[in-house]
Amino acid sequence: MKEKIWLSSPHMGEKEMKYVQEAFATNWIAPLGPHVNGLEEDLEAYLGNNVHVAALSSGTAALHLALIILGVKAGDEVICQSLTFSASANPIVYQGASPVFIDSEEATWNMSPEYLEIAIRDRIQNGKKPKAIIVVHLYGMPAQMDEIMRIARRYEIPVIEDAAEALGSTYKGRAVGTFGDLGILSFNGNKIITTSGGGALISANEEYIDQARFLATQARDHAPHYQHSQIGYNYRMSNVCAGIGRGQMEVLPQRVNQRRFNFDFYKQALGDINGVQFITDPGPDFYSNHWLTTILVDGDDYSVIDIQDALNEDNIDCRPLWKPMHLQPVFKNCLYFGNGVSETLFDKGLCLPSGSNLTQSELNRVVTRIREVVNMKKSFKNIANNPISCVTFALVTALAMFL
Repeated sequence: MKEKIWLSSPHMGEKEMKYVQEAFATNWIAPLGPHVNGLEEDLEAYLGNNVHVAALSSGTAALHLALIILGVKAGDEVICQSLTFSASANPIVYQGASPVFIDSEEATWNMSPEYLEIAIRDRIQNGKKPKAIIVVHLYGMPAQMDEIMRIARRYEIPVIEDAAEALGSTYKGRAVGTFGDLGILSFNGNKIITTSGGGALISANEEYIDQARFLATQARDHAPHYQHSQIGYNYRMSNVCAGIGRGQMEVLPQRVNQRRFNFDFYKQALGDINGVQFITDPGPDFYSNHWLTTILVDGDDYSVIDIQDALNEDNIDCRPLWKPMHLQPVFKNCLYFGNGVSETLFDKGLCLPSGSNLTQSELNRVVTRIREVVNMKKSFKNIANNPISCVTFALVTALAMFL
């Protein structure tokens, strides 16, 4: 079998081991430590906009703390983008609240401002004003943040930006994750940079970040003994993982450039195929890190399943787009506002290998396999539509069996 091409594997630089070895040499093998502080400072400098950062054990933990900080409780409703990974919605349920899912719009595949406002009005009319809005920058593409923030401010609803896939992306020159009241990042092994597992909470409100750090370390009160007045969580990042993150931060600009190179290569190599579409930056205000290169497949002769099966047979990792949350069995009873855009994207979408450590030969192999299956499917259709060709094909096939 051919060597595996992964969808998005970890990509180490040259400095990670230096920081990790320093953690071992100083015996800072614990949640917290100088590398945790250093990573938070590195992220604050990179993101700008006077934000404060808490380094945590995962992006999911960051979302959970964001909801707690905003006062989300049992019986509340929280608006959430439907086309996303389940970790965007699960923390809502951790709090005993109910998600209200919003469809995507076609330009960015992110939360539709139109259906966001429709949902808010509906819930207010029913006496259930949402406690928060979770908008996702899907696959690194910035959402329509001006419109979303304008609607949120009009109805005085706080915004949490799920930028788990979007470190390095900007909207109007400003880092995504810094527009809302709170933002989150993920450093899972498949993300644009990794700390093995990890995440971060972002806010311009320093009190929110102080509260997050307190809650993430088991909410221990200031006392000479172990005293707890609130329920806390073991959500802080370890010093060792933060050391990996500090090394990764040093190569983040290169990683963004490499992901964007992958996208440009695929678009140039496959853009002439009828029925294959790419989601591009909608305009100069949008700058995607293109964490994953995604395509929509709507060919007359072939389907997204044909391409997916062909890549898998060649040991090339590829994935469908996220299945919308309102279609997930676990959320089947939740409210949804939309017109089916996210369902169409799910039916036709595919994520291609996009790691920043892909070689040119690996990229060529992906493109070659896609073009092969497309051409094969077209040839089969031409044969099927031509009776003479069908007979000739059958005779050649039969003859080949006796040779």
